[in-house]
Amino acid sequence: MSLIRQSADEMQTLRERMNRLLEESRSGNGGAGGEGSSPRVWAPAVDVAETEHEIILHAELPGMHKEDIDIQLTGDTLTLRGERQLANTQRGENFHRVERQYGVFQRTFQIEVPIDTAKVAASYEEGVLTVRLPKQEEVKPRQIEIQVK
Repeated sequence: MSLIRQSADEMQTLRERMNRLLEESRSGNGGAGGEGSSPRVWAPAVDVAETEHEIILHAELPGMHKEDIDIQLTGDTLTLRGERQLANTQRGENFHRVERQYGVFQRTFQIEVPIDTAKVAASYEEGVLTVRLPKQEEVKPRQIEIQVK
């Protein structure tokens, strides 16, 4: 096995290339989602909670409009999808750093209890989407009274 020595300049060039590659892979397209670039893929944070009567999802979708969000319940699968776009007024600006996520997203959740689909409701307030999935009556726990004889 032979050892190859590299100069400090070569190491610096390699480090810069690696940093550039990592930044491009992290951003999805190497840019700020500007004109001519492909949409970036991201996944909003979602909290899922369960109570005795329902399953509740809270998804962080700040800066989006309800028209940009699609919710589908098919069988036992709930799908949230949409697209958050960079505001048109910001496209011409020269950003030094873009960290907020933009682009298409899709999250899919398996619901493991039967849901009363007629009562499913969604609301959107202050950038948080809330989806309420009421459980069907037959899966809710019920108290059984003990008869004394």
